[in-house]
Amino acid sequence: MKIIRYLLLTVGICMCLCEYSYSQGSRDILFQTSTINALLEGIYDGQITYKELKEHGDFGIGTFNNLDGEMIGLEGKFYQVKTDGIAYPVDGSMKTPFAAVTFFEPDKSALLDKTMNYEQLKQYLDSLLPTQNIFYAIKIRGKFNYIKARSVPRQEKPYPPLTQVVKKQSIFEFHQVEGTIVGIRSPFYVEGINVPGYHLHFITKDKKAGGHVLEFLTKKVKIEIDYTSEFYLVLPKSSEFYKLDLTIRKQKEVENIER
Repeated sequence: MKIIRYLLLTVGICMCLCEYSYSQGSRDILFQTSTINALLEGIYDGQITYKELKEHGDFGIGTFNNLDGEMIGLEGKFYQVKTDGIAYPVDGSMKTPFAAVTFFEPDKSALLDKTMNYEQLKQYLDSLLPTQNIFYAIKIRGKFNYIKARSVPRQEKPYPPLTQVVKKQSIFEFHQVEGTIVGIRSPFYVEGINVPGYHLHFITKDKKAGGHVLEFLTKKVKIEIDYTSEFYLVLPKSSEFYKLDLTIRKQKEVENIER
């Protein structure tokens, strides 16, 4: 049954893989390059530049060739947070092995004037959603009592799996900070394709620091949610990707690298 499930999902996705032509005029599309399981296996070389990625979205998260840091896409600009914790503007010629972007146009908003941690906020966000079965782009902007974030070091070939890389991650802690959490919520049936549930990155208000979110405490924030009912996936065209066995479940590994 597991293999059948993957085949059905693959058939559905492959209907739109051959060309960059999809739902002309629609902006409620999550555009993704590669899969989270491919990233777990060390596929860190990308084929899409950030100039190309920008054509498909102004908001999102991802990483860079050689797994060189965390990406935050916000208001049409992309930033790279390296292991020094600094957010650098991204050159359009740089490439990504994994990213998910959309054109952010919020469908729902809420003000939150109380302290919530990551787990509490996930439950609160879920209560705002009309369904668990589509993708959402999430923006949380305002004041935070605390943010714990990370970035991972640049890798060289032969690439180690991501579970080994995160053992050497750099941790950054922000106290009484203003900024924006940029994230994607994916439905759980896309396990192996993207991170099921919430995947969040953070950037400070001055756009000088940030990282992949591990924990936080809100203070006073505005939450905006973009309902994203279409999904477009571009897979790597490399021998390394073609040789991978992607039928093995890796949800525990995903959970470990996320938190």
